[in-house]
Amino acid sequence: SAYNSGGSYETLGYGYGPGVGKGFDRLIHILSRASGTPVIANAIEYCASMVRGKFLKIKEEEIEKAERAGWIVEVAKEAKEKEEEVEKPPEKVVESQISGIDILEMEDAVKALWKNKIYASSGMGCTGPVILVAKEDHEKAVEVLKNSGFLG
Repeated sequence: SAYNSGGSYETLGYGYGPGVGKGFDRLIHILSRASGTPVIANAIEYCASMVRGKFLKIKEEEIEKAERAGWIVEVAKEAKEKEEEVEKPPEKVVESQISGIDILEMEDAVKALWKNKIYASSGMGCTGPVILVAKEDHEKAVEVLKNSGFLG
């Protein structure tokens, strides 16, 4: 949606839509800091139409029906006892990117590289999340990420 602005801000769309879940008693719509005025206006109208349509009531009824039909929501993994402290290696210029890692695992993937004395940072590329490493560390970083289960 940022195409029409030359990539500087989002000009089309309705934001990222509503956050929906069992027991949510508020209607939450998600925008980004890159959302421009047209997107924000559309998101507000979208949210207002959901309120007028009694979305929260309908959502709970639909979740109840789904549960009666056997729908089970996977419970989030338990938090680790204690996060292991990992020392960040000395910074390097990072001009090589590695994609294909789940956005929710980016921080853990970077720490896996740090444990192996590879400086890395995470970022967002044109097609999704990326790990950034120095050119000379690229091959070893891919190997570490594969061995750690972050890449297939």
